[in-house]
Amino acid sequence: MKWRTWLAAPIALALGGCDFAPRYAPPAVATPSNFKDEPAGGGTLPVSGEWWLAFNDRTLNVLQAQVDAANPDLAAAVAANDEAVARANAALSNAYPQVNAVPHFLASKQSANRPLRGANEPNFYGDNLLGVQVAYEIDIWGRVRDIVNSANATAEASADALADARLELHAELARDYVNLRGYDAEAKLFADTIVIYRSALKLTQDRLAANIASPVDVDRAQTQLSSAEALASDLALSRALLENSIAALVGKAAPSLRIALSSAPLAMPRPPRAVPADVLRNRPDIAESERQTAAASELIGSARANFFPKLTLLALGGTQDTNFRLFNPENLFGSIGPTIDIPLFDAGLRQAELRIAKAEFTQAAENYRATVLRALQEVQDQLSSLRWLADESRQTTTAAVAARKAADLSLTLYRDGASSFLDVVTAQSAALEAEGLAIVLHTRQQVAVIGLMLALGGGWTVPPEPPAKPGFAPYLAE
Repeated sequence: MKWRTWLAAPIALALGGCDFAPRYAPPAVATPSNFKDEPAGGGTLPVSGEWWLAFNDRTLNVLQAQVDAANPDLAAAVAANDEAVARANAALSNAYPQVNAVPHFLASKQSANRPLRGANEPNFYGDNLLGVQVAYEIDIWGRVRDIVNSANATAEASADALADARLELHAELARDYVNLRGYDAEAKLFADTIVIYRSALKLTQDRLAANIASPVDVDRAQTQLSSAEALASDLALSRALLENSIAALVGKAAPSLRIALSSAPLAMPRPPRAVPADVLRNRPDIAESERQTAAASELIGSARANFFPKLTLLALGGTQDTNFRLFNPENLFGSIGPTIDIPLFDAGLRQAELRIAKAEFTQAAENYRATVLRALQEVQDQLSSLRWLADESRQTTTAAVAARKAADLSLTLYRDGASSFLDVVTAQSAALEAEGLAIVLHTRQQVAVIGLMLALGGGWTVPPEPPAKPGFAPYLAE
């Protein structure tokens, strides 16, 4: 019988054999049809995932490009994904016959007193062999197929983890940059306020010199000025720390990055639409968790298959001689046949491995549900933040305009002698606080938009599954 006949039957049996993996479906999670506090006429996230373009800031766009090019954490995530793909390929290799050359060239000497030695046996002899060994596990119970499918799902989860890492890094950079520009806006407010406070200090000093003001007015003006200068220095420190954080994100040493001051306001992106069903499709961390659950499901099948006999087809052939006449047809040899590994007693090992596989699947399924619920909460949190921050920002802006008018008027009244400098200090402090709060709230709104974009998956979508034959992974050809 030819070797093709020997191999055809077991391969056909393996491809059409049993499969003890449970029928898999993503764990069910009840989701509402809509979110609370949805913005009217929301925008759409760009399919490219470059959602930060909505801020219309050239410096931010340049920095975001450097994240993809030089961030070490992202590079590590790429390497982790490469490792997962390689592991999938390693698992896939078990679905094919393993072929090994087994040559050896030996010179041996027998002991003269070896037990049971024949009288005519030589003292010295050679054992030279050129051979090929083939081993192929006939996957009757689907054990190999389940391991391959599990590794395949793990590689897909790794690709989703890479997308999630990239999304998180871009969002972290956007948050840092928006906060940095918020500090720039506050710094300009303090710079303008310090000019006003210096003018007020000069006014009190002039009035004191003219004996029409109290020394207390000068002290109050000096206190107000020095306090504002101290807060401006603290803002500069906070900005410097954010600049250093941005440097690390773009893969640069902190001393080598300088971002020019700019008080020009960033555009306020229109919040994107939020639909719970889309969150499940557009979050890479949800896709990663689902693929991990699928991988754990497949391992239950391989654990069950371990309870049944393992059938392996072995073939060995080549040429062998005591000398070196290895190409003499008379020295050819060969053997072929199946071997069966039948489990009889393992002190509960296989049963324990099955319980482990089931427990790991349960953990993965519950982690998936937790990931979905957390994603829905994050979206709802950002929607609620945007709604109430918008109201708070409008109210604070109105208060800031009124406070600035009151501060200007109180200084005019003081200059005319119709008011005390305490009224001026109170009004100017209120104006600075209200105007600063307006800037902070504007920044928080932009950060909330970033949070919403992140919570919605940043425009990422689940990639289509590559076509694959039953039992074969799509990672064979890289």
